[in-house]
Amino acid sequence: MNARCTYGVAPGALPLLGHALPLVRDPLAFLDALPGRGDLVQVRVGPVRAVVVCDPELTRRVLRDDRTFDKGGPLYDRIREVTGNGLASCPYRDHREQRRLLQPAFHSARMAGYAEVMSRQVRATTGAWRDGGTIDAADEMLALSARITASAMFGAEADDARLAPLRDDFTTVVAGIPRRALVPAADRLPTPGNRRYDRARSRLRAAIGRLIAERHGDASGGGAGTDGAAGLLSLLLAAGRDGPDGRTLSESEITDQLVTFFAAGTETSGSALAWALHLLGGHPEVARRLRAEVDAVLGDAPTATLSHLPDLRLTAAVVNEALRLYPPAWLLTRTTTSDTSIGGHTLPVGTTVIYSAYLLHRRPDLFPDPERFDPDRWIAAPGAPAPPRTAFLPFGSGPRKCIGDVFALTEAALALATVVADWELRPANDRRVRPAPRLVLSPHRLPMITAARARGG
Repeated sequence: MNARCTYGVAPGALPLLGHALPLVRDPLAFLDALPGRGDLVQVRVGPVRAVVVCDPELTRRVLRDDRTFDKGGPLYDRIREVTGNGLASCPYRDHREQRRLLQPAFHSARMAGYAEVMSRQVRATTGAWRDGGTIDAADEMLALSARITASAMFGAEADDARLAPLRDDFTTVVAGIPRRALVPAADRLPTPGNRRYDRARSRLRAAIGRLIAERHGDASGGGAGTDGAAGLLSLLLAAGRDGPDGRTLSESEITDQLVTFFAAGTETSGSALAWALHLLGGHPEVARRLRAEVDAVLGDAPTATLSHLPDLRLTAAVVNEALRLYPPAWLLTRTTTSDTSIGGHTLPVGTTVIYSAYLLHRRPDLFPDPERFDPDRWIAAPGAPAPPRTAFLPFGSGPRKCIGDVFALTEAALALATVVADWELRPANDRRVRPAPRLVLSPHRLPMITAARARGG
């Protein structure tokens, strides 16, 4: 990349509002236009000025140096309203201790137990479908991911009746966070939207708190699931009694971590799966090849399992391509903690720095023909150039890379293979499906027709 970047200014700023209107109306189109303005581009929302990093190498620099580019800015101020000081939103000074505390929950030795839960939950979800019926694939995949995440949290099969209100409140919060970040003063108005947001946020944390309280007396943290693996809550409760460096975790700190994990674990995998099903519905030849791979690898197995994953190469490529086109964490921010230089330009302390996986994933110099759904770009032929992994950031990068990336990819591949094995999903209408750029980039609605299929058919 360039040794010295150019410092552009985004067009279309209005007096007082700055770039707030295009960011609210069509933020994805706004982002697409920024690389042509330079490797660093200044934007303004009201009186707040921020710098968007459009270059992959400079983005990696920002993500590697989490001391200088700490988690902060208006977006994280709003995220912390919901997740508190959890792993995904805590500042640099708290991150290492929290990461060390939570890392055992994501050890590779636990993945077999998690994968069993994933397979059972996928089978239960698809078992309720009927041949020739219509589902909202976005809602179905979000519900599936919520059940899997909750099972991993509590070490037992999730109660869907209790999860549904949690999921609804989470959806309300996810939709409200970006708007409140862009127009901070608006949250003080007694609008119906603000009241819904505040109620959903309070209910979400209160519900997680009640689940913790119910299990607090159980030394196993809610018991072991049928896979024999205790949940994340078990680990946190044990740390609550004897935390890192002898410090005791409070119930509020435990709630922060569980709300964080539920939020991140539910939306990332659910969104990736929904987009993968949508993309396959519009690309029948790729879907045909995927069904052939799944039939050959699974045989008569009722669900995909962890042992099948190494041979599900196209399945993994479809998941990667869905994450490239529609990365869940599509736009995030950092704040400089000291005066620093990047790309030949000085950023004063307190500068809000924006980076966008969506922006990088759509650059034609990094991913040729970037608008095209092409899973084969992830299955490079001998001698062919592979996609630049340093510019592929669905889970971030550096010390703050998502702790659950392997969990999410495993869940998405197992679920996709199991669905494809027994069902063909087709779009229910010809309406264009647009991403809803909330906190997470997900489809708003995704009606699809479910057609049962025989293996090898």
